Amino acid sequence: MADSAASYHSKEGDTVDEIVWRHYGNAVVGAFERVLEANRGLADLGPVLPVGTIVLLPVFEETKETESVSLWD
Repeated sequence: MADSAASYHSKEGDTVDEIVWRHYGNAVVGAFERVLEANRGLADLGPVLPVGTIVLLPVFEETKETESVSLWD
């Protein structure tokens, strides 16, 4: 994990998993869990975050390698 992070202020109806998906997509393995680790106590706020909750979104150095599936070998 790098030294910098983006921050996000939650809006009405935001959930952590939705915020993580919008920010990282599927490029980072374990992004959801890693964001929760970087934001201790965030999970205690419930599934829908209170408006204005600050969520730190760390910059991760490694990305998920693309998997490909071949139907014909």
